[in-house]
Amino acid sequence: MLSPSEWEILLLSLRVAGCALLLLIVPGVAMGWLLARGHFPGKSVVDAVVHLPLVLPPVVTGWLLLIACGRHSPIGQILESWFGWRLVFDWKGAVLAAAVMAFPLLVRAVRLAIELADRDVERAAATCGASPLRVLWTVTLPLALPGILAGLVLAFARCLGEFGATITLAGNIPGESRTLPVAIWQFTQMPDGDGAVWRLVTISVVVSLAALVGSEWLARRLGARLGPA
Repeated sequence: MLSPSEWEILLLSLRVAGCALLLLIVPGVAMGWLLARGHFPGKSVVDAVVHLPLVLPPVVTGWLLLIACGRHSPIGQILESWFGWRLVFDWKGAVLAAAVMAFPLLVRAVRLAIELADRDVERAAATCGASPLRVLWTVTLPLALPGILAGLVLAFARCLGEFGATITLAGNIPGESRTLPVAIWQFTQMPDGDGAVWRLVTISVVVSLAALVGSEWLARRLGARLGPA
């Protein structure tokens, strides 16, 4: 049984991961397609910048986000004055931190899925008069859909487990930014926190396994539907 505070931690974590995933979908798919199909100067530099959060320590990424989006930064002032959004010590900051850390994982999965899509089918659709945008929506993305789905699940799991950048930007505020990994870290520092740690760790494992199993099931269903076509 979970205590009310542990339920709050779980629901907040799911909320943060879900919002971060919604924030990632469009730019992640677009960037994956651009790196897979685009040819432009500086492509290798863009690729390196996109994947930088994978190799930087998460605390460094969180600190850079804090500098870029803090209340005294131009971005932070615009967000607060125009929309009333505060990212520092707020759940929206946790969403941003999780999204930035998961972005390269989604981009990489989408890029690989699009690169593996059959170019002959795309050329056939273009030969029949389909515009590039129509080819993208009706041919490329459906062919790459299992890989895109796998990337979304991987990104969701990464968002759910994000710690370093989150605690640096959003802190450890109950009900605001105390997500599962932050709470687990906090309870490990408490002499009587072993029970809460075990419960939260179990929840993390169960949710992650459920996401992976659901992704595999959906990928097989999509593969079965797309295969005969």
